[in-house]
Amino acid sequence: MWTNMNASNLADSIAVERERIQLEYQRRDREVSSELYAPWQPAARFILESRNRAAPAMLQRLNVFPNAEDQCLEVGYGALGWFTELISWGVRESNLHGIELDPTRAAKARKILPAADLRVGDAVELPWANETFRFVIASTLFTSILDLDVRRLIADEITRVLAPGGALLWYDFAYNNPRNPNVRGIRRAEIKKLFPALQGKIKTVTLAPPLARLIAPRCWTLATFLEVIPLLRTHLIAVLIKDRN
Repeated sequence: MWTNMNASNLADSIAVERERIQLEYQRRDREVSSELYAPWQPAARFILESRNRAAPAMLQRLNVFPNAEDQCLEVGYGALGWFTELISWGVRESNLHGIELDPTRAAKARKILPAADLRVGDAVELPWANETFRFVIASTLFTSILDLDVRRLIADEITRVLAPGGALLWYDFAYNNPRNPNVRGIRRAEIKKLFPALQGKIKTVTLAPPLARLIAPRCWTLATFLEVIPLLRTHLIAVLIKDRN
């Protein structure tokens, strides 16, 4: 139990972190060209295709690939997140749920997926009942959260709303970006610490984006070859399952 003082301090930390993240959204909108992640960019396409191959393969091997009737949640869905991928896997649009801090990004996603339940809010207190979802996604989310207590609260909320036997799909980078102090890489040990009640598999994926941007436009085959080398992969993908007991 939190004492009144601890609860007050935690509330302050949440507010500070929420404001910092919103300011970082604004900075990225000003300073980072949308061209960098555009689907016609070879490197962006290479990274996305690699990620989207790894995820379903892991889910299938662990027997937790979502079906059409599964209730699915993405925490921090941005402008669209994984939703189109989930639809391509056969999940119904009406079974898609999400929460996003930034209302501008949320509005874009709602226009594309009007039948989905896409909400604006803070993930430290998810507006769904215990054990609601068979499948939850946290993708490039936790590395944007610098406060360790806030990270823990969001992880606890994800665990709370995940049904027994349900799976969390994690995708995020593992190494700090020296050019961006507003993000922080998360390694395997911290993922396990954030989700002690979940068990599963974690593997490295994704050719380092600077390398992908340099090589994929020139030689897709070489980029594919280099991605096989573990030392050149910068992200972790995990499928973590909640015990049925």
